[in-house]
Amino acid sequence: MEFEAIPGVGEKTAEALSELDDAERALADGDVAALARAPGLTEGRAAAIARGAIRRRHDDDGRFLATDRAREVYRDVLSLLRERTVTTYAEKRLETFFPTASASRIEEVRAFTESAMERDPDPVVLAALEGVEPLEPASGIRVRERCLATADAERYAAAKEAFPELSVEVVEDARGLSELARSYATVVALDEAFAGVDVEGDVRVRPDAAEHPDEIVPERVLAFFAQNRERIRAAADVHEAAELDAPCDLDSLRDALSRLDDDGTIVGDEELDRLTNAVDDVDAAVSTAESVANDHLRDAIRERDVTIEGTDFLSLVEQGARVDSLLSRELEDQYADAVATAREHLIESLSLRPEEADIATRVFSDDPSFPVDYDEELVSRLRAELKAGRDRRAVRLKRELAADLSALREPVGEMVSNALELDVELAVSRFARDFDCVMPTITDGDTASGTGFSIEGGQSPLLDVSFEAAEPVDYGVSGVTLLSGVNSGGKTSTLDLVALVVVLAQMGLPVPAERVELERFSELHYYAKSQGTLDAGAFESTLRDFRELVDGESNRLVLVDELESITEPGASAKIIAGILEALDDQAATAVFVSHLADEIREAAGFTVAVDGIEAVGLENGELVVNRSPVKDHLARSTPELIVEKLAGEDGSGFYDRLLEKF
Repeated sequence: MEFEAIPGVGEKTAEALSELDDAERALADGDVAALARAPGLTEGRAAAIARGAIRRRHDDDGRFLATDRAREVYRDVLSLLRERTVTTYAEKRLETFFPTASASRIEEVRAFTESAMERDPDPVVLAALEGVEPLEPASGIRVRERCLATADAERYAAAKEAFPELSVEVVEDARGLSELARSYATVVALDEAFAGVDVEGDVRVRPDAAEHPDEIVPERVLAFFAQNRERIRAAADVHEAAELDAPCDLDSLRDALSRLDDDGTIVGDEELDRLTNAVDDVDAAVSTAESVANDHLRDAIRERDVTIEGTDFLSLVEQGARVDSLLSRELEDQYADAVATAREHLIESLSLRPEEADIATRVFSDDPSFPVDYDEELVSRLRAELKAGRDRRAVRLKRELAADLSALREPVGEMVSNALELDVELAVSRFARDFDCVMPTITDGDTASGTGFSIEGGQSPLLDVSFEAAEPVDYGVSGVTLLSGVNSGGKTSTLDLVALVVVLAQMGLPVPAERVELERFSELHYYAKSQGTLDAGAFESTLRDFRELVDGESNRLVLVDELESITEPGASAKIIAGILEALDDQAATAVFVSHLADEIREAAGFTVAVDGIEAVGLENGELVVNRSPVKDHLARSTPELIVEKLAGEDGSGFYDRLLEKF
């Protein structure tokens, strides 16, 4: 795949992506976690790249959100969705969902959404998701008790690159291998020429080492699973709680993980524990055994009178005998008992096997001496034997467990990925449930007349009131329409609702309404209300924006909130009328909120439709409003309602005359 063809991907980023094993799959799936493993890529950058790849695949130009206000609505939608995620992965993954004019992309997400809406956001599942994160590669592995050996310089260089965790040594012959075997628990010879060489120690000839890295360095697999153990366990819990089909046997997986410590070492093996403890305790055990022997001998000496004939004493002294020799005749049995006690203590305290006990027995000499002493060289040999046994046992167990876990690596990756994707689905499901959403009907429309949009029972979650308190709105527009109504009657909120529904629908997501049908719009242009009259430069810039607007696609949706505020009312009415004429010629769908409906209709060269959000009266000084716009109806203004109220309360006729002016 040509990575640089993706919008926003340059040469450096393309190189980073090429280092991933599954970059094409990750780009196709929008797998932000996998993309973020590329060198130098953050999750945010990975999400942007995934969006670019999706846009390219669906031929999307990224221009659907054509104005700042349209983009704000999209950001609000994303916030609502992200609030319903558990994992940071799902937050970033949701950024790959965006509104588009591409029918194929909308259908792709709709298929995902329809499946997601069937998911049950069970609290138990959500709790389990809290421990799930993307898997991380193992790092910082260094193995010191094992090395690689070769006589070939080229093979040496390749091994250094392939196995950074191990020392790689150059040897010329079997003698060199033998010397390495005395320094390392295991030596892996890479040259076929060493096959059949008889060398003392654990030497293995593996010319195929590069093809079986997990066998040569099982610590790679073990470190990976140790580092990600809690994430894997959480993903397994998610699968069970959500009743998902797991890609591997969860009991076997948990059993394998239970044999692994946090640092990647093997746990739960009695023999390895015995050898490890023996290596750690050998010095203390020998010292204690020595003390036991000497205490035993001292007690024997104290409890016994020793008599030596004068001629014997002279004979022994003349022969240069030490006191030890003098005592051996009288205390030989007691010395033997003391040494036997020491040997028994040493063997029992270290739980030595018969083959190990043979060395331990010779640590204390049969030749009588006082105080009893041990042979340091034999203690060192015992320690070395125990250490070699421990390392051989550990390596064998590591290889066995690594073989079990290697077979689980892909299924585990799939399982974690499924759990993370489930969080994305559950976020959509929770959104749909929280806001009573339905899937909208989207049509390609008729470019000659357009189908516009139709919303029944729409409720906006973007209002300042709770969603439950939001009044449902029915509204539909086909063509160009003016929306009139009283101040604070809900005109801007209606535009927000329309924009929200269209953004969600063209993201492929459910919408907060009872029923929605809309045309698949090419672009959304939403212009918020201007804050006060614009100066000449800003006014000119705004007119240029509308000049570009009326020149493009025929099936745009244009939402404009009180454009008349940009300049004087008389001029505004004429400008708006001209814009509406151009949009009508273009067969666009447009809703312009305005208090100048009469003036605009008079200035326009065609019959402009006018809808109204009608205030039905005043109650305790507050407007009572029908939030659903009434079709083909010019809504009365707030001043008119107040004058009407006063006319009904006062019989002087003054207010009646004012009312006639409306």
